[in-house]
Amino acid sequence: MDPITHGIAGALLGKAFFSKREERVAIFACTLGAVFPDVDIVAELATRDPLGIVRYHRAITHSFVGLPVFAVLLAVLTRALLPWVKRRWPRFAEWEAPPLWLLSVIYGVGIASHIVLDGMTSFGTRMLYPLSTRRVAWDLLFIIDFSFTSIILVPQVIPWICRFPERARGRALKMWIAFTAGAVVFWLMARAAAYPFHLWIVALASVIFAGLFFVPAAGGLGSGLTRAHWAQIGAFVALVYLFACSVAHHVAILQAKRFADENHITIERIGALPIPPSLLDWGDAVRSPDALYESQFDLRQPGPHPFRFIPDSPPDQYIAKALQLPTVKLYLSFARFPSVQSFRDGNQHVVELGENRFQDGRRRGPQPFTYEVIFDADGTVAAEGWLTNGMLQSRMRRIVPQIDNPTAPAPKKSS
Repeated sequence: MDPITHGIAGALLGKAFFSKREERVAIFACTLGAVFPDVDIVAELATRDPLGIVRYHRAITHSFVGLPVFAVLLAVLTRALLPWVKRRWPRFAEWEAPPLWLLSVIYGVGIASHIVLDGMTSFGTRMLYPLSTRRVAWDLLFIIDFSFTSIILVPQVIPWICRFPERARGRALKMWIAFTAGAVVFWLMARAAAYPFHLWIVALASVIFAGLFFVPAAGGLGSGLTRAHWAQIGAFVALVYLFACSVAHHVAILQAKRFADENHITIERIGALPIPPSLLDWGDAVRSPDALYESQFDLRQPGPHPFRFIPDSPPDQYIAKALQLPTVKLYLSFARFPSVQSFRDGNQHVVELGENRFQDGRRRGPQPFTYEVIFDADGTVAAEGWLTNGMLQSRMRRIVPQIDNPTAPAPKKSS
């Protein structure tokens, strides 16, 4: 889940359940707790490890094992720094911190929301690290879900719109323009990636936003509920949306199982993966011992959906060598639906491992998180690393092995 949505979710929980006492610090703590786990990005950048996103991201800071420790530390730090902040900036003079135990609970709720939401994506998260390195991925939400973000943000905007009745209509207009513009931007992003996001959906979203903003603003209707009540409604609607996603996921995975049964495919791993833009768009993946079958479809489309067959290359010495590399083993601990290709490129031999969990709508060019091992003419590893032009291109760097013999010739560069 993207950091912005995490922060919005934390603010929603803070306003819904912790706003009756020392509400400003409580909301701040729940919001900060909800974005805190992504602090592990610092480890990725500090080590300059090309595999850092696999090795370090979503580990101890995203774990229920580490949650109590981080919650207490953040609570202690907040209570220690608040007096200094109040002296430094007078506008915070009225802020008061809840008791340490309650503040720790609030931080814990925020951190827990981050862990759970990451577990609902296909990327998954290591919820019990370091006791277990298994990635939990419930495959209910895409990494960026515009609908879910809107559901948890709108109930926080409505009280702001209705706070001053004389300004309500003007604020409603501003928010309607902003949210409609956001829908257009999301449509352009989906279109660039060739995902099936139709323009009429933007128009429908704009109409819905108009109703959500202008109706409460009319005649002070929205002021009848407190900010906490609006946030609680938002939390309830978010749970309903997640339940709907789970139902759609169940329908999608049944189609994958039916396809595997009808074609007598031995299932090593099977999944239904959410794709943009809505909970009706899914990708099925079936991994057999020597191939991958994948399909992308809209649940509104009737009948069986076609699956694309992606066979692995026949086993050879290069694949065998690549699979023994520690970096490849680490990669395969992350990849859920990998495909293995082995081919010659000039005087070099390439073993390419593709992770089809994050297929884009174009189905051309390298897919995100594609890993390569390049062997020279003697069968020695010349280079390995991420294939460029994939996701997070700035991190797709080659890993060139250390040369033990300084007099030995340098490994050949990959083409």
